[in-house]
Amino acid sequence: MTSNNITVVGNLTRDPELRYTQAGKATCTVGIAVNRRYQLNGEWQEATTFMNVVAWDQLAENIAASLTKGTRVLVSGRLDVREYEAKEGGKRTSVDIVADEVGPTLRWATVSVERTPPKGGGDGGSAPRQAPRGASSTPTSNTGNDSQYGDEEPF
Repeated sequence: MTSNNITVVGNLTRDPELRYTQAGKATCTVGIAVNRRYQLNGEWQEATTFMNVVAWDQLAENIAASLTKGTRVLVSGRLDVREYEAKEGGKRTSVDIVADEVGPTLRWATVSVERTPPKGGGDGGSAPRQAPRGASSTPTSNTGNDSQYGDEEPF
């Protein structure tokens, strides 16, 4: 089975551009610069690859509300190759990433996560539920009368 999944880390080259289709579906486009450093004949070389990222629906709206030019992000999605006619004439090819997931990297930054309510009454996909801010993440002791585990932690 073939797959064209891709995950890249880079910096946004422009602020996200949020638009809506005639049917009211949100779409967001943003540019990303992916830097690569390598050695050639003992000298360090640098190369930058520029790509467009396209996101849809709630992800598109969240990107536009959360990210700005220069933000270091991690993008996971699939490659989409498309051909178009240039204004000057001639065919051009564009390779875009259609995003499944986009988020800021935490290598040199911190973020504050705010969960958005799901649209359409669904559960919002498979996003994990997060404990409220300030809540302890350590398990509480078993004070109930659970005969299966007694006083012992189950794991």
